[in-house]
Amino acid sequence: MAGLFAVIGNPIEQSRSPELHYAFAEKLGIELSYQKRLAPLDGFEASVTEFFAQGGSGMNVTVPFKEQAYALCDVLTERAQIAKAVNTLWQKDGQLYGDNTDGQGLVDAILELNWSLKNTRILILGAGGATRGVIYPLVKAGAKHITVANRTLVRAEQLIGDLKHAVPEAELDIVELAKLSGEYDLVINATSASLSGEAIILPPELKFHHAYEMAYGKPSTFIEQAKARGVPTTEGFGMLVGQAVESFAIWHGVKPELKDFL
Repeated sequence: MAGLFAVIGNPIEQSRSPELHYAFAEKLGIELSYQKRLAPLDGFEASVTEFFAQGGSGMNVTVPFKEQAYALCDVLTERAQIAKAVNTLWQKDGQLYGDNTDGQGLVDAILELNWSLKNTRILILGAGGATRGVIYPLVKAGAKHITVANRTLVRAEQLIGDLKHAVPEAELDIVELAKLSGEYDLVINATSASLSGEAIILPPELKFHHAYEMAYGKPSTFIEQAKARGVPTTEGFGMLVGQAVESFAIWHGVKPELKDFL
């Protein structure tokens, strides 16, 4: 019998998760059914409960429910505990399990580009949930110094305070978005600027050698500026595929080859 899987969010129409999971399944000879589920903003928990009561095997969680999914879980992986957000759910022995595969998805996508992460200095723009989910995997992959830039320092300070204990081998610091300078191996845009149409201005004082835009499929002033400097750039489709590969492996016990689907 084919397992039942879904991605849940609000909005959800834009999600490409079903096509990815069907592509993985076809390649690996696995039968499954994978749906998009729109949850009311005030009805996430009920929607998850209903899905698993109907025999659901696993569920991906997207915006804006990742923090709610974290709070709902009985058992959390280490990276989910550190991120305080969950994008992958499954049930075992009557308990709800949660993981966060976003950060590992980003790391795998970066390594697939042959961009090294060993002993790197990384600048992450934005101090929201996307940043929270990727710092631990980036450090485990070799990053030695991570700076988080945000419009207001309070949120960045909170994030660094929460994460410092988890990555003692790396140096974490913060800077105001308006005061960017210095030199970095990689800059990651984890803000929603390209989705909202806002512009992020990268000052000439800021030097960097690679640029990663977490969003995909939208015009990005961040990418435009990096390209104008002759810096290698990419957008977030690889991360999307990478996190889906990780989720698929958790549920099915077999891991698709990322490079086959980029």
